Amino acid sequence: MTAKRGPRARRTATAPVTRARRITLALVAAALLAGCATGTTEAAPDTSGTPAGSAAPSTVRTPDPSRTPTGRTADGTLLVADFGSDTVTFVDPGRDGSGEGGAPIASVEVGTAPYGLVVGEDGRAWVATAEGVAVVDTRRRTRLALIPYETETGPVTAGEYRGGGMGIALAPGGEHVYVGVNVPDGNGTVEVIDTEAGEVTGTAPVGRRPFDVDVSPDGREVYATDHDSFDVTAVDADTLRTRRMEVAPYGTEGGLGSWLKPHYAVVRPADGKLLLPFEGERLAVLDPRTGEVTVERMTANTHQHGAALTPDGTLLVVGTGPIGSDDEGPSLTVRTPDGKERVVPLKGPHEDVAVSKDGRTAYVTGGFTRDGYWNGITVVDLDGMEDPESEPVRLTAGNRPLGIAVL
Repeated sequence: MTAKRGPRARRTATAPVTRARRITLALVAAALLAGCATGTTEAAPDTSGTPAGSAAPSTVRTPDPSRTPTGRTADGTLLVADFGSDTVTFVDPGRDGSGEGGAPIASVEVGTAPYGLVVGEDGRAWVATAEGVAVVDTRRRTRLALIPYETETGPVTAGEYRGGGMGIALAPGGEHVYVGVNVPDGNGTVEVIDTEAGEVTGTAPVGRRPFDVDVSPDGREVYATDHDSFDVTAVDADTLRTRRMEVAPYGTEGGLGSWLKPHYAVVRPADGKLLLPFEGERLAVLDPRTGEVTVERMTANTHQHGAALTPDGTLLVVGTGPIGSDDEGPSLTVRTPDGKERVVPLKGPHEDVAVSKDGRTAYVTGGFTRDGYWNGITVVDLDGMEDPESEPVRLTAGNRPLGIAVL
């Protein structure tokens, strides 16, 4: 099926890039283009396990057998995808979910380099790995199946630019899973999995490197955020017809060497629009019905990846760290529906975020960035941010934890 080009997005810049920043970004893009024979768009992460500028090693904390629960997994337990290994790890979030006293409690093998994950109401987790989508019974902490991809992605590898599953989402009714499949050096696909049959039932072409996948509130459309092609692909859930919508508030001039690309998105339930943060400076708001993009100002001034919404519509965005000399460090942006922001500084690299069911606590994974990674989760008390004595709690857990969900 040939992807159709949707209406060209209208870009309204409200947060200008400084001249110094433009020069810095141009130099970065040029350097990356000079060495992008493999098609990579961002510098590979430090594999030493030590975040840049930090002397503290990033150790892997394995689950303590004495803490492994018997019977069903408790509500509120965290589940993280260990991109640095072939497991998902269950994490006790500590006293009242605060991180205090928390620790990893069990791990389950799922497949090579797990990336995104999503958990259904029935307690099954669907984990996008390099080999296929793993199905995990989170209540009993066992893998039930590994569903191979229909898309040919080449040899199974564990690197940052590996082929295989990336973003993943569930239909509102839980009857289908949608997974973005990366094809190295080419366009990706969204594969549809029937959750009852446990098999792939359809495939739709999307853009390059589908970092994230989301579903419209009514379940009629699926959205793949295509990192390397500066766009979002909308997939009709019934017909699998596709249309592409450019989302490039900084333009596309850098091509594969650009840092200024879409990464993660969230769908705003109130109007079905997609929110895509860029560089802690611009929030691209995409109307999927028209392809129109408007831009709102953001304030963190840092490269941004993971995003999530709290029950009251507050947007959480993870700042991974600087890409230019005048950028700020890692952070968590907390943006209320009226556009007011609070930026919480974080120590070291971070990647993705999930929020507790009551909306009071954010859990931010260590993940990986060009400046390194750390094997843990930062716990942010969203209610306590105004307290000057309140500090985020760092909880050691997982092996390059990337995707995260609250059970």
